[in-house]
Amino acid sequence: MSKVLKTGAEARLTLEGDTVVKERIKKGYRLEQIDLPLRKTRTRRESRLMDKARRAKVKVPKVYSTEGYKIKMEFIDGERIDKVLTKPLAKKVGEAVAKLHSDDIIHGDLTTSNILVEDNELYFIDFGLGEISNSYEKKGVDLKVLEDAITATQGKKAPAFIEEILKAYKKNATNSELVLSRLEKIEKRGRYKER
Repeated sequence: MSKVLKTGAEARLTLEGDTVVKERIKKGYRLEQIDLPLRKTRTRRESRLMDKARRAKVKVPKVYSTEGYKIKMEFIDGERIDKVLTKPLAKKVGEAVAKLHSDDIIHGDLTTSNILVEDNELYFIDFGLGEISNSYEKKGVDLKVLEDAITATQGKKAPAFIEEILKAYKKNATNSELVLSRLEKIEKRGRYKER
């Protein structure tokens, strides 16, 4: 028996036993000859990114199979990190993101919803918007999205958690100074727009 876990703009997640099936949804507004290859390409890319993340020593769900627009993977029965965030976990987040970025993996949607905690281990999920890139801008944007998510969910504790993440990132990421310098520029652009 299967149970729908979540339906998003791009995909539907279903739990079948202890396996999660992520299926990219058909888009009615796209021509079928565009929609089908696009969904297949994005599905394969996400599966490859998860494999690359695992090889970079970042925990992700095990992928059992990828066919068409479906990925079958391990179910992680963890809490979203925003529910259980502590300074030691924030440090682990910074270290894990440093590993991803050092291997040129851009997550693309680095929110607190996409980091799960199970048995004090972090698992990164949903690489659907991810890509391989050595762009400091894209790495900076990944960090900015994460900062914004933590600010939105952690209230007064947010600055201390963000500081812990960035400290661990700086210590562990390749070219971290260049990425963090780009992050500062991105933050300044954001403040300018808000006025």
